Amino acid sequence: MYPVLVEIGFFKIFTYGLFVATGFFIAILLAANQAQKAGLDQQKVLDLCFYVLVSAIIGARVLYVVVEYRHFLERPVEVFMFWKGGLVFYGGLIAAVGVSVWFLNKHRMPLWKVGDTVAPSIAIGQAIGRWGCFFAGCCYGVRTDVPWGVTFTDPRSLAPLNVSLHPTQIYLSLNALLIFSFLVWLRKRKSFEGQVFWAYGILYSIGRFIIEYYRGDDRGYAVQGVLSTSQFIGIFTLVFSLAMYFRLRSKRLSTIGGRS
Repeated sequence: MYPVLVEIGFFKIFTYGLFVATGFFIAILLAANQAQKAGLDQQKVLDLCFYVLVSAIIGARVLYVVVEYRHFLERPVEVFMFWKGGLVFYGGLIAAVGVSVWFLNKHRMPLWKVGDTVAPSIAIGQAIGRWGCFFAGCCYGVRTDVPWGVTFTDPRSLAPLNVSLHPTQIYLSLNALLIFSFLVWLRKRKSFEGQVFWAYGILYSIGRFIIEYYRGDDRGYAVQGVLSTSQFIGIFTLVFSLAMYFRLRSKRLSTIGGRS
């Protein structure tokens, strides 16, 4: 693949950074557009997106550094070189959700309504950003003989060279794209506030859990050889998302029942 898209002397544009930035940009545009349609304060939603962007990058990088701490103990300066690859989505999600709750409470904005508005944006941002992983060679898959296996040959790639690997980056991108499509459909038919947001949490954690079994990169294990760090976090994400989904659903049904 092409980890470096443009290189002129000391000037380089890393493909990973370009796709991640593009994903964030399109996600923010979509969120702003949907905020206006939902009757939300568009400027405050844009401000929220800025806070989410910064916190997501920091959180995703911190979790990656924690998981790969041995590598960074030997190369501490690389901790800050996130544009070359090395962001763990769950780290970014946890940080972004925490900052979002703080921001929305501070500005007295409807938490679940905003969540439903921006959830599809998160998914489409992922779908685009994962192609950066593909070109950089990070998040690569295990060896395979399937016809759609990919072989990395660029010496700057983070993936093993000259062997056929599962294109897990593309699996993750397609998973996010399918989730995005479903959330857009669901948003027009939702029966309670928070339904779209927590549906995202449920679907992403399930898809990510399955795809993790095809990953071949060293990404840390919560239970060695059984559960990767992301799968371990994903279990809690799934359980919590299901609990919140049915709690809000029950609350809505109770409200309707009380009015009848």
